[in-house]
This record gives sequence, structure tokens and C-alpha cells, in this order.
Amino acid sequence: MEWVPTVFIAFKLIVLGIGMFFAIKWHYDQARKKDGAAKQREVLRTSAIVAVVFLLLVAGLVVVTLSFGQMLGLDLS
Repeated sequence: MEWVPTVFIAFKLIVLGIGMFFAIKWHYDQARKKDGAAKQREVLRTSAIVAVVFLLLVAGLVVVTLSFGQMLGLDLS
């Protein structure tokens, strides 16, 4: 039973990663067709910003969750 959360979390991360990749790729391809290099750079820059914000939010969520768990006296070692 201990492996179930690990498998589910790994599956979720893989699915979200693939979804983010194809969403960014689709917008990148649309920008290339529509407006050329300037729009393409803007889409790449925006995608990078969104990815960084997402990673920072995930890291913050992990820190808050671990601190909340320790505050409740859970053994997280």
C-alpha cells in the first residue's frame, strides 16, 4: 500500500508534464504560422515565465505542506 501514492504522484506529474509540453508546442506552432519570429519569441518568453511560476508554486506548496504536517506532529521522516 505504500507504493500507491508514489505511483499516483508520478503518473500525475508525467501527465501534467506532457500536457504542458503539448500546450506550449501548440501555441508555439500557432505563433509561427500567424505572426512570425516576434510573436514566436513572445510565446516562448511567456511559456518560460508560466513554467517558472508553476515550479515556484509547487515548491511553495511542498514547503507549506511539510511545515503544516510537522505542526500537526506527523512523522515525516
